[in-house]
Amino acid sequence: MSREGKMFVKITIGILLMSTYGLANPNFAELSEETKECIECHKSENASLYQQWGNSKHYGANVGCFECHQANASDPDAFEHNDYTISVIVSPKDCARCHAKEVDEFVNSHHSKAGLIMGSLDNVLAEVVEGNNAFKTPAFPYGNSAAAVNGCWQCHGSEVKVLEDGRLDPATWPNTGMGRINPDGSGGSCSACHQRHEFSVAQARRPENCGKCHLGPDHPQKEIYEESKHGISFYSNVDKMNLESSKWIVGEDYSAAPTCATCHMSATPNQEVTHNIGLRIKWNNRPVHSKLSHKTDEKWGLSSAGITADKRRENMSDVCVACHNENFTDNFFTQYEALIQLYDEKYATPGEKLYKAAIPLLKADADGNHIKFSEPLDYIWFELWHHEGRRARHAASMMAPDYTHWHGTYDLAKNFYTEFIPEIEELIEQGLNSGDKKKIKAAKRLQKQLDKTMAENNHKWIEGKMDPAEKARRKKAAEEFRARYK
Repeated sequence: MSREGKMFVKITIGILLMSTYGLANPNFAELSEETKECIECHKSENASLYQQWGNSKHYGANVGCFECHQANASDPDAFEHNDYTISVIVSPKDCARCHAKEVDEFVNSHHSKAGLIMGSLDNVLAEVVEGNNAFKTPAFPYGNSAAAVNGCWQCHGSEVKVLEDGRLDPATWPNTGMGRINPDGSGGSCSACHQRHEFSVAQARRPENCGKCHLGPDHPQKEIYEESKHGISFYSNVDKMNLESSKWIVGEDYSAAPTCATCHMSATPNQEVTHNIGLRIKWNNRPVHSKLSHKTDEKWGLSSAGITADKRRENMSDVCVACHNENFTDNFFTQYEALIQLYDEKYATPGEKLYKAAIPLLKADADGNHIKFSEPLDYIWFELWHHEGRRARHAASMMAPDYTHWHGTYDLAKNFYTEFIPEIEELIEQGLNSGDKKKIKAAKRLQKQLDKTMAENNHKWIEGKMDPAEKARRKKAAEEFRARYK
């Protein structure tokens, strides 16, 4: 290469590095006049906001207040502020002006659809069972449940309502829910992960970043991660994680531990960064029965539905082999999928059949519709799949043995045999003695289903009917165990 060619390459690399690392350079474009005017007030009125922005790569690239908050007069949430038309909300559509690829990936992900929960059974709990409609605002004159507004909506997102005077309805704002419905029609909230106004890449890569939503009794991924070897390694080796690196390729820039971002989003030697967090997940473990993830994408009309669940497992395996060998990785997935099968065969499938058969014996409204969460069985069944079943599946997927067992399969077994089945038996007895022909008939159908369930190999042990050969093997194993510890 000629001397001039080498110099051109060096200059090009220097420019790319400055762009990548957000280094301000007076020879490049300066801050816009609009942003400079914003700063004059905000650096004194909102000092912390100004300082956060000053630490950001946006600052280094001369991207300021106006570049993000500018709006068209026709935008539903636009308003005049010191002679400028702006919007409080910076939506994915706004971010796409510079980050088109990232936004396109995000809007085709499960995250962007998080707001769909608003019509689900979970929201019935928050709106009716836990709450009431006493929280009245201009956009909701008939009221809302404060439990839903402060709970569900803050993770899953609200539909942000704009009032006639341009203000945002207090039931729907502030809100950084992942699936927020924005006034401009876009779905999602980039600031759910990239906290304003610093947008620190290191912060976004830390496991705590996901803990706002992914924790608790029904999806304790944060706690699961902290229990796992991955979490232990991360917290023991934070100083080796190179979290500020722009490239941040696992196995190259760091190898001490993975974070949530490592496995679900960040680059590997063979994959680019992706903001579609479902493309490395084979199984959707949220429903009663685990579903192949591309099937969920089909249901939601996402273009990523064309990427099969098996391909997604390959994508995740590619992450794993950055630190583990292929045999280790393949065996892990074999163990994990065996747990999914166990949960479904022993608890989800028979439990669902029993619950559905019991519905005619549960409370109904004047139209004959089952009143959800009006009976103990509703709660018992809900927690079996929604809490214990999810915990077991999620924990197995992330290598957390205590959560898989004591918070997962143990609770499943205990509550199935000591709460769910006894409640089914109680409903049968009540139905048979009700004097109501329809309920008597329903009770007999339920008894037949219960007998069938308890005769299955998974459950007949509790009636003392374990297979003799298995019983003999277990007796021998117990004797060998006792002999070892004499």
